[in-house]
Amino acid sequence: MPSFNIQTKIGASMSFVWSQFNEALLRKISPPFPQVDIKRFDGCSKGDLVILEINLLFMKVNWSSEITYSHQDSSQSVFIDEGIKVPFGINLWRHEHSIIKIDDAQCYVQDFVTYKTSNVFLDIILFPFLWGMIFYRKPFYQKYLTNRDL
Repeated sequence: MPSFNIQTKIGASMSFVWSQFNEALLRKISPPFPQVDIKRFDGCSKGDLVILEINLLFMKVNWSSEITYSHQDSSQSVFIDEGIKVPFGINLWRHEHSIIKIDDAQCYVQDFVTYKTSNVFLDIILFPFLWGMIFYRKPFYQKYLTNRDL
């Protein structure tokens, strides 16, 4: 099963960064193409749903995920979204979002993604697109999540 991990260092406390994980942030970190329309965003707690409409110019596809796990403690905050209805031949989508404390003024945002299609060739073709979609977020995480009061 293909997977990848992208980690971004943020100059803000873990609790501040966690408080910013909301629909507004999702809008800011979504790439310009394909255009994403957020149809539903319940939050980052277990049982919450996120429904997106992805505009590929020639067609629109839906992407639905459920938050299947959410946990916060003094060293990290984690939530996992798993695909319910995922396009592009993806049979399994699991995205673990972690905010990991470095110290009181810094943390890492970590995106660990695992996915699977029914075809290893399609797994390989999708990898750079899916990786790029998540890697695109790094500068926006830093821009929008850095606590400028530090």
